Amino acid sequence: MAAMRTLHTAPASFIVPPAPHLVSPTPTPRGALPAKAPPAAAATIQSHARPPLSPRVGRRRPCARAASSGGAVVASLEDAKRDVLIALSQIIDPDFGTDIVSCGFIKDLEISETLEEVSFRVELTTPACPVKDMFEEKANEVVAALPWVKKVNVTMSAQPAQPVYAGDLPEGLKKISNIIAVSSCKGGVGKSTVAVNLAYTLAGMGARVGIFDADVFGPSLPNMVSPVNRLLVVNPESKSILPTEYLGVKLVSFGFAGQGRAIMRGPMVSGVINQLLTTTDWGELDYLVIDMPPGTGDIHLTLCQVAPLTAAVIVTTPQKLAFIDVAKGVRMFSKLKVPCVAVVENMCYFDADEKRYYPFGKGSGAQVVQQFGIPNLFDLPIRPTLSSSGDTGIPEVVADPQGDVSKIFQNLGVCVVQQCAKIRQQVSTAVSYDRSIRAIRVKVPDSDEEFFLHPATVRRNDRSAQSVDEWTGEQKVQYGDVPEDIEPEEIRPMGNYAVSITWPDGFSQVGPAPPVCAAGGPCSGRADLGVLGAAPVLEGLDLRTPLSMACQRPSGCGSSPGAMKVAPFSGFLNSPAS
Repeated sequence: MAAMRTLHTAPASFIVPPAPHLVSPTPTPRGALPAKAPPAAAATIQSHARPPLSPRVGRRRPCARAASSGGAVVASLEDAKRDVLIALSQIIDPDFGTDIVSCGFIKDLEISETLEEVSFRVELTTPACPVKDMFEEKANEVVAALPWVKKVNVTMSAQPAQPVYAGDLPEGLKKISNIIAVSSCKGGVGKSTVAVNLAYTLAGMGARVGIFDADVFGPSLPNMVSPVNRLLVVNPESKSILPTEYLGVKLVSFGFAGQGRAIMRGPMVSGVINQLLTTTDWGELDYLVIDMPPGTGDIHLTLCQVAPLTAAVIVTTPQKLAFIDVAKGVRMFSKLKVPCVAVVENMCYFDADEKRYYPFGKGSGAQVVQQFGIPNLFDLPIRPTLSSSGDTGIPEVVADPQGDVSKIFQNLGVCVVQQCAKIRQQVSTAVSYDRSIRAIRVKVPDSDEEFFLHPATVRRNDRSAQSVDEWTGEQKVQYGDVPEDIEPEEIRPMGNYAVSITWPDGFSQVGPAPPVCAAGGPCSGRADLGVLGAAPVLEGLDLRTPLSMACQRPSGCGSSPGAMKVAPFSGFLNSPAS
């Protein structure tokens, strides 16, 4: 029995409605869910997430056709491509309710000169997409249904591994798409077991995966895997660390450094962790799983500051004592704006005599979910094989890929893939510049709501040392120094926690990003740093007032810049929150 409990509603259906060739589908406005198909045509599945990237295909224009001995044919190559894209737009990504054409999945569309053979590539955001086979099957089906098509060639691929923002990252981390922290803040709950089996589950789904064992005092990874080369090697030319490998997963642990367990003080440990993580030549990875050490100390803060953590998975056991420590960890990740996407309750139960027994009680995992709003809970049973896998060097999901425990980890892997893709989409599209209306657009997380900020107002209200004297509080950049028509040159995320805006004068302005939300769960970060759904006020001014009314005069935002109240993007719009 798979022991997964999902505490939120299932994602939208993967809809493939009937597609009569001569009926033109009406385009769905961006941000709105497509019309639902009849029940017989709908099938609910799980998928990765992907933001809309390319413009939606416009309304289909009538296409001239002529009959031939081979059947109906299109009049031109342009009409043929339009037909193919319209057919493919019937395939809906279930997480966003957006078709795969608008998502930008369709690449290298080619049609033969005879207008009979169609070839294209479906580029997914991750090779671990849980429904890539379904996408391939449906793409073949809908294109082959066109009367003039005789042959369809579909190629599946994935985007190159890269973080949302790689500007100031160490060289070793610039080709890693997602970094997942597996944490419990308490020792002995099976955190390393979950980290290793999650990593090999993701690898089994087709992803490129690495594991970083961040526990210097008691590294577990060397006992849980069996690589042929058990020592890390340094590249003499680049001076980078070359990770060892086992079954295609890259591995780095202090235990592979030939030093055993460390006996050293905190600052030294943080330096070792920093060096192992950032100077390793990880190559291209879709997921790097970090096995966090117990506690909430220097090592955890170092990891969260050095590595742009995408999400965290929390591991606990049924006891109340475990919950107390885990709660500290959840709060730490919330302050660091790292969303917790799942809770794994280990050693939860065992089955015997056709009954289920809970020797350590119930409720710790459910309490974490309920108190902190984490959307997914997974129960792991007490199994001798799961325990012994940590001693044999062969992960349970590798030793018994069809077993009940492996199915639970498969569900956890799908959850992590979906949530990471959703988080990347939120981070990459939270703040942008709309040149058509000359305003900075801020999207409210987990909502269709958005509001707009006047660029000049944002630039004038910078409170950094370059704009305000740190000792006297005197404003260095005056109101008139900022042109009314100023436009940002670039807006980019800096991990989950901040947004950087580059202005024409070369100044880079940094402010807190909107909170990141796990699907079905709360947004990370404190509410006073910007729960954007609440009406944010800047000295009595609702930021969702018409753009022309937004503070565009020296006295329009209060008596002085220092009088500005707490509002979203405190680094852009107000003095530090008190």
